[in-house]
Amino acid sequence: MNILHNIENIYFVGIGGIGMSALARFAKLKGLAVSGYDKTETTLTRLLASEGIDITYEDTIAEISERVKNERTTLVVYTPAIPKNNNILNWFISENYNVIKRSQLLGEVTKNTLCLAVAGTHGKTTTSAILGHLLASCEMPVTAFLGGIAENYKSNFISKGTEITVVEADEFDRSFLTLSPDIACVTSMDADHLDIYGNANAIEEGFKEFAALVEKKENLLHKKGLPLSGQTVAIEEEAAFEAQEVRIENGAYVFNLKTPKQTVQDLQFYLPGHHNLHNAVTALGMAILAGSPTDCLPKALASFKGVDRRFSYRIRSNDLVLIDDYAHHPTEINALYQAVSEMYPNDKKVIVFQPHLFSRTKDFAVGFAESLAQFDEVCLLDIYPAREMPIEGVTSQWLADLIREVDDNKTNTLVPTILSKSQIATFLKKSDCRIKLMVGAGDIGAEVQQVTKELAK
Repeated sequence: MNILHNIENIYFVGIGGIGMSALARFAKLKGLAVSGYDKTETTLTRLLASEGIDITYEDTIAEISERVKNERTTLVVYTPAIPKNNNILNWFISENYNVIKRSQLLGEVTKNTLCLAVAGTHGKTTTSAILGHLLASCEMPVTAFLGGIAENYKSNFISKGTEITVVEADEFDRSFLTLSPDIACVTSMDADHLDIYGNANAIEEGFKEFAALVEKKENLLHKKGLPLSGQTVAIEEEAAFEAQEVRIENGAYVFNLKTPKQTVQDLQFYLPGHHNLHNAVTALGMAILAGSPTDCLPKALASFKGVDRRFSYRIRSNDLVLIDDYAHHPTEINALYQAVSEMYPNDKKVIVFQPHLFSRTKDFAVGFAESLAQFDEVCLLDIYPAREMPIEGVTSQWLADLIREVDDNKTNTLVPTILSKSQIATFLKKSDCRIKLMVGAGDIGAEVQQVTKELAK
């Protein structure tokens, strides 16, 4: 059944979400009337409005336009981040509209395409953005739905054709099981979303279930060492797709890509960190499996500019470096520290971190403490709750105490600071660390522009 049959309007509840907004742009491009609700006006929602999409920020039934109030011609799409007491969503449900999750719409619009799905606890957005850029640059007919703003396009949506789609296969609430991937990858299978899965074994089983959706196992790529069938990806380690002779030249990784059929020489990639290089090798492998000619790949990869809030430089001078990053899991913070240490091995580093979700902070507290204790200075903001209610005893002060315990074992004198968002700029100005990082998946990103202005004075 085609859920878009006879549909003239799509209403997105939570339209400002990064995944929702890409689908909204797609629907608009397809000629549908698009509108929606979000609780907060942001740069992204303002961009959507400028593209002709009607958005309301008031959770009241009166804000729903009369055009939308037709259950036969309107499809309602919501994100799981929307609270259960949302008035607009509950009205549509009570009036018997067809109400579906974002993942269901994504599965619908990609099922009759060559669907390239990127899964993994970490690296989905960067890998998807690289892959979308490679295919677009090689003039392949691709539409890419991204979970971040690709710097080359200043958008989370790439539209260069409809035969191939690139999507992020999100493990949260098992959304990735609604997809029909022809080619897929799994970049990592670390424990996360334990509020949904319960334990690490259940997460692993979820990824295995996703991997089983790919009919041809040669079309499944995964990081070497993961308990999956398919073709392996690695750096300087025997694998089906392997980065060989990796070196750093003029601020870029330079490497050869060994594939099952050939070796592509002297590729250049400008994003720092071995985790990003691994993402690039994975994206290259998927592009080749999708039929991309290899002769265009070196130029395409070298021109990739990155993804907003993924190791994004806000200031880069002799005196000061300010980096903005979305890391929100201990593994990601470790990868961030590795990348920044590789780039700036002799400089002191300070991190301002906003923990994301009470449950994640509780589940991975020791991992967070160990990863953050690597930095010379640490500042914590209050935990960003997103969809959650507080958990007793789980606070940023509690995490700060754990960081001190970890650091005491190294006989250092790290004393984490707890600050409000309005104090970030003053704190960073006073720090004598040349390398300054603002990190987290909550609303810390909204503070970066103002902090950048203050530090640049």
